[in-house]
Amino acid sequence: MIRIKHRRYIRLACTAALLWLGSALVLAQPYPLKPVRVIVPFGAGGAADIMARVMAARWQDVFGQRFIVENRTGANGNIGAEYVARSPADGYTLLVLDLGSFTSGPAVTPSLPVKNVAELLAWAKANPGRFNYATLGEGRTSHLAGLELAARAGTSFTFVPYKGGAQVLTEVAAGQAQALGLAMLSTYPFVQGGKLKLLAVMSRDRLAILPEVPTVAESGHPGFVAGQWQAVYAPKGLPPEIAERIRAESARFLNAPETRKRFADQGAEVMPGSGEALAAFVASERAKFTRLVKEHKIKVE
Repeated sequence: MIRIKHRRYIRLACTAALLWLGSALVLAQPYPLKPVRVIVPFGAGGAADIMARVMAARWQDVFGQRFIVENRTGANGNIGAEYVARSPADGYTLLVLDLGSFTSGPAVTPSLPVKNVAELLAWAKANPGRFNYATLGEGRTSHLAGLELAARAGTSFTFVPYKGGAQVLTEVAAGQAQALGLAMLSTYPFVQGGKLKLLAVMSRDRLAILPEVPTVAESGHPGFVAGQWQAVYAPKGLPPEIAERIRAESARFLNAPETRKRFADQGAEVMPGSGEALAAFVASERAKFTRLVKEHKIKVE
């Protein structure tokens, strides 16, 4: 049984896709006056963890206080998310959460005899029960997008859930599973090192750093787009002046040319946008994956 819980948070900034831009306000008291905890509800080494540590380092430099990243894993991210939801709304507990978990992929071990998505799906059809697809837990978008890809091809994958991106990458690189779909932010070093073969990207367009790698849509599956975006959240009720200050400093950092290049070199893209655009994006993603849950009869509670 797959359980997906929904909690309410105040959205501060989306660090790899849509960014809530705003001007800083004058605070009645300096913020922060003590260390801030940045909760990542997934394991170390994944895209959310990488992004949290980049942002925490920046906030620490700007605000002059420690921003401590903590990994609170379990229940597909619900344990860490619920912990933040129940924390005081004072700006001293933040959450870095994935709004999806599928930007690059599929990527496979170099030993698998395939060169593109079509050959991968043909191999899966010809080897029923032998094609293990590593995911970040049941019911997360890495699982759902894999289901959609298999359904489009008229085949099936054996989905193997793992607790975090680092474990997925290690297992596939070691040949314990044949393929995976994870964010480029965590996958690209393995591709560069020759431990993984990147067959396609699931973004709308090809990546600037890998122009020779086609999209899944180009590979015979028009309209197939999936992505991973990280956002910063806080408990509902956070004072707006604190939210604005974090948002403004995040915007300044993420819009800097050197920051954009840094993420581009790792396969990620900063795409500033409004809060309204982020809300619309989240709604569209929810609708898409609600359809997939119904089509594949995944029980949601």
